[in-house]
Amino acid sequence: MPKTRLAVIALLGVGFVWGAAFVLMKDAIEQQPYMDFLATRFSIAAIAMIAMRPRLSLAMKPGDLKFGSLIGIVLAFGFITQTIGLSLTTAATSGFLTGLYVVFTPIIAWVFTRKRFPVRVIVGVLLAVVGLAVFSGAATNIEFQLGQIWLVVCAIFFAIHILLLGKFGHGRNSYRIAMIQISFAAIVCWGFALVDGYQPPPNWEVWFAVLFTALLSTVIAFWVQTWAQTLIDPARVALLITSEVIFTAILAVGLGQEPLTTAMVIGGSVMLTAMLIVEWPTKTEPVIPLEAKLHE
Repeated sequence: MPKTRLAVIALLGVGFVWGAAFVLMKDAIEQQPYMDFLATRFSIAAIAMIAMRPRLSLAMKPGDLKFGSLIGIVLAFGFITQTIGLSLTTAATSGFLTGLYVVFTPIIAWVFTRKRFPVRVIVGVLLAVVGLAVFSGAATNIEFQLGQIWLVVCAIFFAIHILLLGKFGHGRNSYRIAMIQISFAAIVCWGFALVDGYQPPPNWEVWFAVLFTALLSTVIAFWVQTWAQTLIDPARVALLITSEVIFTAILAVGLGQEPLTTAMVIGGSVMLTAMLIVEWPTKTEPVIPLEAKLHE
């Protein structure tokens, strides 16, 4: 099998793993406080990365710790707001709204650069708003709406994370920068988790979710994405990874976590279309690499 085709299949696997993470975490954080869950997850992921490549992980270059810690703190708040949103909404909603980082990234970039929006970005933003409005039509209580707000904030944090990574991560070892980010995400989460006392995973079901998200959704998925981007362009990588929102919805419905509704199908389809329009590669416009995307 050609390496490029294998890379495509592997990236779809990453999308599936990230989609499954939403479903697993939904049940897990109902049994363990979400800050404790995140602190455990990122601690295991950081230790695993250091253990697998200790020399590379710890051979710090000038600026690695400074910029890696900054990016990692932003990443931590992306995960925190995402997990709070997940605790208040459904897994499918969390997957779709988190994916809006694809739309927010060029908007936030424009705020700082003032470069003109490409037409496709404007179309994507408008479609995303319409899709979100349709999707929200299924809401029946204030808690669901509050969860959506947290997830929109989460998407903004992930967009900022991508832009910071593009600015300060360029030319640095991607594995080491990822390890630093994950380590500082763990530190931030531990800071919140210890406020009211740490509670470990209460049973094997929660431990499975912790290990799945730490090792597969974080460490292995990162390795796969980094390898795949040596074979195919970043824009195509981003498009393939966007499949996570589809897998999240399919798994959530298939496992009985939530019913399939007309609002979910129509609103989700419109939001996914918006993401694809914004990320679709063109010959004239550069694409912000999504290297080290670790938000599921």
